[in-house]
Amino acid sequence: AVIAHKVHDPVLGEPYRRLARHYGFVISANRPRTPRHKGKVESGVHYVKRSLLAGRTFTDLAAMNEAGLRWVREQAGVRVHGTTKEQPLARFQEEQEALIALPAEEFEWLSAAQCRVAADCHVTVDGAYYSVPHKHVGEQVDVYIGQRIVEVYAGTTLLVTHEKAERRGERQTRLEHYPEGKRAWLENPPERCRERAEAVGEACHKVVTELLSDHVQDRLGGVHALLRLGEKHGRERLERACRRALHYGDGTYRRVKAILASGLDSAPLDQLEVYPVPSKEAFRFARPTAQFFDGGRP
Repeated sequence: AVIAHKVHDPVLGEPYRRLARHYGFVISANRPRTPRHKGKVESGVHYVKRSLLAGRTFTDLAAMNEAGLRWVREQAGVRVHGTTKEQPLARFQEEQEALIALPAEEFEWLSAAQCRVAADCHVTVDGAYYSVPHKHVGEQVDVYIGQRIVEVYAGTTLLVTHEKAERRGERQTRLEHYPEGKRAWLENPPERCRERAEAVGEACHKVVTELLSDHVQDRLGGVHALLRLGEKHGRERLERACRRALHYGDGTYRRVKAILASGLDSAPLDQLEVYPVPSKEAFRFARPTAQFFDGGRP
């Protein structure tokens, strides 16, 4: 109920605060280890235990409520109270008109758990996973689970609200909770990279397509880095650099980056000379191969 009691400023637990807001009652927290500050009504707990509950067992909550209501009407409510010298039930009936009505809807009860934010930016509650901003990795947070939503708090600060998972193993993740480097991988799968490259230009799209078509080496990281060059140098320069890299047959991130760093993306492309492909006869030895072995020399 009360997380901490600072001077004149108690820190309330979130479920208790919501309960008070829903039913409209005011919380007046006592100082810790100061029982004399409690209201005299606190002693009524002992009276209920000794009078209503002593020696009785109840099969369910409905049976307990029925017995309690009968006890109030026939015994506890009609006795003369030791302090007020009045019947509690008669005093209640006088004050009832001043009470606010109960809300139409029942309070949505919360269960609470303390969890540590894992390295993957998630907390685990009831076998499901909920993301938390990455700056809180390693910290302990309070998680409140309702019927439809899950809220994560750092102290009294709300960090995030998620829809409640429907099954164990389900992940409720917001990409903005990941650090920038990891978020890039999740936000830019191969198909998204091709779309971004096509928006830059034909040459960039061709470079990215060829890199992602490599069936031996994973080139996705290089593609991410190549597309970031457009953010640094601009799309037009990136497109020219890709065109130059393709012209010289080296469409890799390293080559495109070098072209941009040296400013060669604006340089004119050399006209490559096309040489005829030699025939097989051009690669024959000038002398018969037998002459290269002992006994075969003239």
